Amino acid sequence: MTFLSSPAPGHPSAPATHAPRRTVAELSHDFRLANGRLARRVRQEQADNELTSGQFSALGAVFRLGPMTLSALSEEERVTPPSMNRTVNALVEAGLVDRVGSAEDGRKVVLTVTDSGHALVRETRRRRDDWIAKRILHLTPEQRQVLAAATDIMKELANS
Repeated sequence: MTFLSSPAPGHPSAPATHAPRRTVAELSHDFRLANGRLARRVRQEQADNELTSGQFSALGAVFRLGPMTLSALSEEERVTPPSMNRTVNALVEAGLVDRVGSAEDGRKVVLTVTDSGHALVRETRRRRDDWIAKRILHLTPEQRQVLAAATDIMKELANS
């Protein structure tokens, strides 16, 4: 397996003692675990803890992409339409999403975010951004540069 070099001792991202080089498999494993833990921690900064992560993700998709059909939302979230229907039912019941008849096709139902849904998504985004920003403020300028570069790399990975 290919080995990756470790940061030089004293580098902001280097451990206190010189760590052994990691294989690509080890780096992949460590990255996946760290990314998952960070994502779980950030998800805790939600304005309404009554929603499941799947419900909030669906609400966020309609918020971000605009009015859409159940099938389009199912495809976006990569779940089956029956599963998404249950999720949307919970969002409708919570007053966060409305079902509106399509102006173009009366047989279609379009999902839209309510004012309460908009407020919830905006407040959750604010809380999550604040949580991360507070932690970034404690990083050194060098660590912030590494984080900026890593963020670009993570975007490339996510879009591949």
